[in-house]
Amino acid sequence: MTPRNFAVVGVAGFVAPRHLKAIYETGNRVVAAADPNDSVGILDRFGFDIRFFREIERFDRHLDKRRRGPEDERVHFVSICSPNYLHDSHARMALRNDADVICEKPLVVNPWNLDALEAIEKETGKRVYTVLQLRVHPDLIALRERLLATPGPRHQVELTYVTSRGSWYDVSWKGTEQHSGGVGVNIGIHFFDLLLWLFGGVQSFEMHHRDERCYSGRLALERADVAWFLSVDRADLPANAGKGPTTFRKIRVDDFEVEFSEGFTDLHNRIYECSVRGEGFGIADARPSIELVHRLRQAPVVTTGKDLHYLLKARSDR
Repeated sequence: MTPRNFAVVGVAGFVAPRHLKAIYETGNRVVAAADPNDSVGILDRFGFDIRFFREIERFDRHLDKRRRGPEDERVHFVSICSPNYLHDSHARMALRNDADVICEKPLVVNPWNLDALEAIEKETGKRVYTVLQLRVHPDLIALRERLLATPGPRHQVELTYVTSRGSWYDVSWKGTEQHSGGVGVNIGIHFFDLLLWLFGGVQSFEMHHRDERCYSGRLALERADVAWFLSVDRADLPANAGKGPTTFRKIRVDDFEVEFSEGFTDLHNRIYECSVRGEGFGIADARPSIELVHRLRQAPVVTTGKDLHYLLKARSDR
């Protein structure tokens, strides 16, 4: 396949290196990048002729200039790695510059923004893809195939995800619900998508704990009852994790456990390969989990919340 030209928004951010690496390793090239912060020396690993902009307006103008130029110079894809609350705006900019989009999670913070993006997709003929990399994790694909091959009674599921974040998290945009969507969006959106992908749509739910660093609750899905626990507090790591690991991911289905702390960060290449072929995960794929998390943010917290909070933590210590 002919190499595609990519531009990257939010190139100084935490997740951008995964996107840069995926662009390069899938045989494509970065031609432009933007970020209000200028600590972007990482770009030299991928080329010395990448145009960089600190102002999004100048970046937009550059995309437009390339759009009007020769085909081999125009931007075919814009990768969005900016703060969550800007994803919608940056996706609109890309579509209006005749580029497809590959957007880091979450695609948007609020579900009503998806309707506008779908309308602009129809107007421009371009597509918005998002990074739902758990759907291409080999262990989780195997789990889904096993579940579909052996239908039976409702499954009992526990999902635990703890990813340590320091005090910087609380004062950055990630710690502000208006900007990040809160813990349920910022670290949980992949996992809610995973649960819906594995077990079907939502029948009912409860919120048992919700604060700036931890969410927990229960979901009744079409084929499973789920107890889930999400945290960015290092104190919630399993006691047997030791001093080294800072992240713990585990899903238990009945008596079958999948621990997938490894291999989680190496899946962007597969997402890029699918998206460039026009087979990536789009707005319709992202919508159910975004709608669910929005509902969880609005739901009352039931009084038994701490019980489940500590129950899941105790089980993760085993």
